[in-house]
Amino acid sequence: MRVRPISTDVLVDELADLLTCRIVDSHLRVALDGAPAADPGALADALVGPLRARGRPAVRIDTTDFLRPASLRLEFGRHDPDSYYQGWFDEAGLAREALDPAGPGGTGRVLTKLWNATTDRAARQAYADLPPGAILLVNGPFLLGGGLAFDVTVHLEMSAAALARRTPADEAWTLPAFARYAAEVDPASFADVVVRVDDPRRPAMVLER
Repeated sequence: MRVRPISTDVLVDELADLLTCRIVDSHLRVALDGAPAADPGALADALVGPLRARGRPAVRIDTTDFLRPASLRLEFGRHDPDSYYQGWFDEAGLAREALDPAGPGGTGRVLTKLWNATTDRAARQAYADLPPGAILLVNGPFLLGGGLAFDVTVHLEMSAAALARRTPADEAWTLPAFARYAAEVDPASFADVVVRVDDPRRPAMVLER
């Protein structure tokens, strides 16, 4: 594997340049894929300002706002890694309410929150019209390999040892799900951008595997 060490600030700038170099003829749907320990949400948040400074409105979506109802999500218990991998996230709802409307020929009317996991009810958020040239930043785990329509994919990669070390003890039950994802999907083999984040203070761009 050949990697290039990079600072977080430079990483954000390079990603912002990559996302804004495309012709502004439609919206751009971007996956920021990674385990919670990789904190893809922090990267999404960091990109908002630089994208807007480059003239591209940024719209954030966190997949924790697209969970399935608890009756389905927790059918086999609260700590079942297979359910977490295959049944926690409402991929159909994410596609229907956000990715498809933001895609070619879509209405441009999206929901950024579908489900409130705290109340276990629909979020009841109003639809919003995406501004011209908007970049939709979707962060969460297991985003790749399942047929979701993204225009650019970024995968935050961690070694199994680093993932185990940085995952809180009460979430260690999720580790087999990420092992399955790495083995069955191997997102780092096809993502447009792969960033190694074993140490969050010292990310590294993967240039060649």
